[in-house]
Order: sequence, then structure tokens, then C-alpha cells
Amino acid sequence: MPIHDISLPISESLVVWPKDPPVHITQPFHLERGDNATVSRLDMSAHTGTHVDAPAHFIQGGASVDTLDLNVLVGPALVVEALEADTLSADLLAKLPIPPGTERVLFHTRNSDLWGRGEVDVAQLHIRREFARDFVAISEDGARWLVARGVRLVGVDYLSVGPFGQTRPTHQALLSAGIICLEGLNLSGIIPGLYHLVCLPLKIAGIEGAPARAILIG
Repeated sequence: MPIHDISLPISESLVVWPKDPPVHITQPFHLERGDNATVSRLDMSAHTGTHVDAPAHFIQGGASVDTLDLNVLVGPALVVEALEADTLSADLLAKLPIPPGTERVLFHTRNSDLWGRGEVDVAQLHIRREFARDFVAISEDGARWLVARGVRLVGVDYLSVGPFGQTRPTHQALLSAGIICLEGLNLSGIIPGLYHLVCLPLKIAGIEGAPARAILIG
């Protein structure tokens, strides 16, 4: 079955959340300099590119990323289009084709255009640095709608599930209910429908989030 990589390539030109440290990649050892091996060093936020938020990100005493249930991070996932939306509110979510019992939902919005139309050139591993503050996000009442319907994982195609300047209410509503937040997806070219999601964040002990490689199969 086809495999769709919905992760962003990490490079020094990757757009990051305002005030987060930019990606910095150095190679203290390199074969071309006569070293025994090439070794790269990465300096970046745990919330760089495609990444997972654990409850500890906004919930004091919440679970860390290394303790997240892999049974939630891997399994059937519904990709839903909301290309005309400015906000994923409860009213809008109620109109989308999200069947009862859906446990994993990934929202394809106009955000993916930021990755798919010139801001990401996968061949060149290039992403324009400009941060889009008007990205489509989930409102607090939208988050509570998802909680009430038993969703266990929510994926979005920009760097936060919550709106810029108001990220806390959405995060708290989702994370306090144990919902895993998968952020920074690139859903360009993904046809709406049911897929098998594999999302594996780095297993870093005791922290609130981690970069992840996320793929859809189907």
C-alpha cells in the first residue's frame, strides 16, 4: 500500500514558533576534514517541525512524551478537509464528516498550502522562515467538542493546535483529557479519508514533547 510521508524536513531554514530557538546544525566531526566519522549536532526546540505535544506541555504534573501510549500514536486515522475554515470551532466540526467513534483525526486546512506551495521544496529541503500568525487552529470550544466525542489524537497542519496568542485554552482542553496533539503536519496532496497512521516521537525521557516522523499508509 502507498506510504505518505506527512512530516516536515528539518533544516536550518525551517520556520519555528516565535521566540523558539531556530534549528542549528553543526558537524564537529567530518570525514572531509580527516575525522574518523561524520557526526552532526542538532540544536533546536522539542517542538520543531512535525512534533507531538504530551500533557506536560501545558498540564502541571502531566505525562511526558516518553510515556505516551503507542496504541494511540499508531492506528486508523481520518483525514478531514476544512479548506475554507478560518477556525476549527465546535459549530464547524459538527458539520464535518467525522463519524462517531473516530479516535484519530487529522485536519487538512489551508495551512498545508504554506508547506506545499513554495514554502517547502522537499528536493532542496528548504522552508521559508516567515511565520504565519493567521494559521487555522482549533478553538477552545472545538477542542471540547473533540473531547466529548472521545477523540484520542488530533493532528493539525501548522505548528499549534491552538490559535496564535490563545494557545493555552485549546491545549489545556485537549491535553487535560489525555488527547495527544500532533502538530506541524504537511497534508498537501493527501486525499480525505481513512488511513493507517504511524507517528513515533523521539523517546526523550521526562520532557513535554518531541519531534516525530509521521506517515500515513493507504
